Amino acid sequence: MGLDLKIVGGVVIDGSGAAGVRADVGVRDGRIVAVGKITERADRIIDAEGAVVTPGFIDLHTHYDGQATWDEELAPSSLHGVTTAVMGNCGVGFAPVRPGDEDRLIALMEGVEDIPGSALAEGLDWRWQSFPDYMDALDAMKHTLDLMVHVPHDPLRMSVMGERAVADEPATAEDIAQMRAVLREAMEAGAIGFSTGRTENHRTSAGHNTPASEARRDELVGLASALNGLDYGVLQAVSDFDMTVSPDRFAPEFTLLEDMALASGGHSLSMTVLQRIRDTEQWRTILDSIEDANRRGISLRGQVAPRPIGVLLGLEATFHPFMGHPSYKAISHLPRAARVRQMKDPAFRARILSEKPEPVAGDGSAIPPLADQVLARMAEASMLMFPLKLPIAYEPEPQSSLGMKAALSGTDPLGVLYDAMLEDDGEALIYFALFNYISMNLDVVHTMLTHPLTLVGLSDGGAHVGTICDASFPTTLLTWWGRDRPKHRFSIEQVVHMLTGAQAGYLGLTDRGVIRPGMRADLNVINHDQLSLQKPKLYADLPAGGKRLLQGARGYRATLVGGVQILENDALTDARPGRLVRMGR
Repeated sequence: MGLDLKIVGGVVIDGSGAAGVRADVGVRDGRIVAVGKITERADRIIDAEGAVVTPGFIDLHTHYDGQATWDEELAPSSLHGVTTAVMGNCGVGFAPVRPGDEDRLIALMEGVEDIPGSALAEGLDWRWQSFPDYMDALDAMKHTLDLMVHVPHDPLRMSVMGERAVADEPATAEDIAQMRAVLREAMEAGAIGFSTGRTENHRTSAGHNTPASEARRDELVGLASALNGLDYGVLQAVSDFDMTVSPDRFAPEFTLLEDMALASGGHSLSMTVLQRIRDTEQWRTILDSIEDANRRGISLRGQVAPRPIGVLLGLEATFHPFMGHPSYKAISHLPRAARVRQMKDPAFRARILSEKPEPVAGDGSAIPPLADQVLARMAEASMLMFPLKLPIAYEPEPQSSLGMKAALSGTDPLGVLYDAMLEDDGEALIYFALFNYISMNLDVVHTMLTHPLTLVGLSDGGAHVGTICDASFPTTLLTWWGRDRPKHRFSIEQVVHMLTGAQAGYLGLTDRGVIRPGMRADLNVINHDQLSLQKPKLYADLPAGGKRLLQGARGYRATLVGGVQILENDALTDARPGRLVRMGR
């Protein structure tokens, strides 16, 4: 019969963690049919000499829920080897929806995930009401990569409870039964699981609590029970654990997550794990508690980011150090070039540096609960702020921080921040390493990543579009952790396993994640020795002219989804083979 495609001459890193081997990969009808020395003829050949061949990457934690309804490309994930993306995380999304609640869901996503409300209002066509209808709408559209969907708690609650859902009212037994039925229907239609958000950092664009943020035990346990009896499905949660490891506050919240996993009938629950500024050792307590739960037969996992969870600051970004200063507010409406000219005037500079910031929380800031605190303590925060320049460094040296530069030169840190922000004609970006970087290195992240019960996650692809661009996580893992870090590196085989086989195993995907005959031909061909990250850049390409940060890479020779090439030499092709993955089908 011959092959549709043959990838020849590369080192195959198969995703299992096993040592790489030089081998060819044969593809027919979207499936891998042979691995080894292949002499069979093929319609097309990809030369992988000098490159590694890996499974396509699986991203556990994205927020393309809105973008996927109008955008086929799903960048930046599709630029970094991702072939399957899981969305609907953290309890936020756009289905199910009760007619009339569309604007509320937009305000929720705008506040929680920093996606411009105007872009969502113009881009979403609301072809759905039920969650299966939403899945059908996604399935009818072509994309570069495959999508999977969680059923998010906030829209689920609003669809059943209406006004009461946004008024911090507890769900009644009848409410819970109705929500459980809706969730079960979605799971039987192929959703991957259920997600909920329990964090003070998540607010609507008006600064209000999210509908599900204070849901009680009976509601969460009742909803988790909708997975009982299914042979697929996972749970996902983000919680502050009351920002403390005090037993009287931490233990009840953690026990609640354990109870959700138990109520689901043994399905696994993953939760965010990071080093917080206000409680720098909480992450250790969470991991210890996850270990203890698993010893007792409760399947819990931690989701870990492979670099600092940071915010990109800049004149065109959502957040920057002077956005609350009265003098800046007076010119904030001007085009960037005009603002830069004004800000370079010495008298204007002196005036703005003498001012105190006014409150900005609740006006659509990307991180409303933290915004005013950071603005008020900008000099201190500047110790964790770094100029983002090529080559991109996500573990920057302490002496390169803008605060350290000010300290060493005996100058005002606010003045150093001000001048750094005006570089490159005001297009400069400052990297604020908000979490995971208290010790000015990634040693705590190394400990998290090496834990046997953690997964790589938290890329937030499609979200925080004006403040982060962490969908490039796979490239960071491959370059920094798998090649360049001076100490505590991982082997390329370990890194690829984290991005592929480990993710597929957790999600229960049996058709992808490893390179073996019979598996889907989701594949990457990567020039690992030359792989590098480009600088994030703002583009006004969202609906209604909304801006977002995109970050590309150099070194992805090819990415295939179901045997179809979506990326060639770092550029997307016109192919759109991606579809919705329905579990249980």
